[in-house]
Amino acid sequence: MSIVVSGIRPTGNLHLGNYFGAMRNFVKMQNTDQCFFFIADYHSLTTHPTPQDLHGNVKSILVDYLAAGLDPEKSTLYLQSDVPEVLELYLFLNMNAYLGELERCTSFKDKARKQPDNVNAGLLTYPTLMAADIILHRAHKVPVGKDQEQHLEMTRTFANRFNRMYNVNYFPEPVAYNFGEELVKIPGLDGSTKMGKSEGEGNAIFLGDSPESIRKKIMRAVTDSGPVEPNQPKPQPIENIFTLMKVLSAPETYEHFNNLYNNCQIRYGDMKKQLAEDVICFNEPFRQRILELEKNDEYISKVVKMGAEKARESAAKTIREVREIVGFKRFF
Repeated sequence: MSIVVSGIRPTGNLHLGNYFGAMRNFVKMQNTDQCFFFIADYHSLTTHPTPQDLHGNVKSILVDYLAAGLDPEKSTLYLQSDVPEVLELYLFLNMNAYLGELERCTSFKDKARKQPDNVNAGLLTYPTLMAADIILHRAHKVPVGKDQEQHLEMTRTFANRFNRMYNVNYFPEPVAYNFGEELVKIPGLDGSTKMGKSEGEGNAIFLGDSPESIRKKIMRAVTDSGPVEPNQPKPQPIENIFTLMKVLSAPETYEHFNNLYNNCQIRYGDMKKQLAEDVICFNEPFRQRILELEKNDEYISKVVKMGAEKARESAAKTIREVREIVGFKRFF
């Protein structure tokens, strides 16, 4: 059994892209691996240092995690800010992280360009905080997207450097988690190849969206005037609609509309109406679960408390041993 760590920032709700991209696999992983899933509320301050409703955002994403199938009895689901040990390990790693390597980080350079008035120390040392999150539990594997691969490589560097500096073999060098299958990539409704909140609210369908909202979003999805020749290639926005239908509708429904397109008989309005109903059918169990959980503060508090206790038990052991390795010894 491997130790797996994954985190998400509390800056938006889960949408279909998140669910098919990783969440389905997280639900499977908790049955076979020792999993730590955390909400990265400290991380969110690197780009949003004065959040208007941090607590509300945290609760919202926690509810979505639970509704999507994460089981706090099978995995450790916790808030980053409930585990102060991560900040102590973050400090130790910062002492052995070098300015040049941090400044060369691609995500730092990108964020510094986008927010030139908020190039803060937390943004610069984001890779060490991420590394602390991971190796705090001595993780073997980390599910990461393409945009996080450099950070994972830096985590390996920091773990290896600690081991070499103190002549120990303490921290494993974590590797990217291979789900063992090709992830389903859900495209956006705006014609782009990626579904996400950063591309605009109308681009993404969230697990908690109401039927009315889903219908409006899908009916506004980008299309064109239709094919003019049989079997012609689909433009990207049209390919997006068909991809969503292939994932969320019955195979015969997809084939029906695909044949209409290839024969130049497609009516996008009819296709969108059918797709909307299929998405609503898929989403409804998640939406109902979200509505139930949002009202159950007692259960949410229980989940958070249990997660904090489990995460701190693991974290405290690591920090105690790291202190001894570095040379901090008690006098009393």
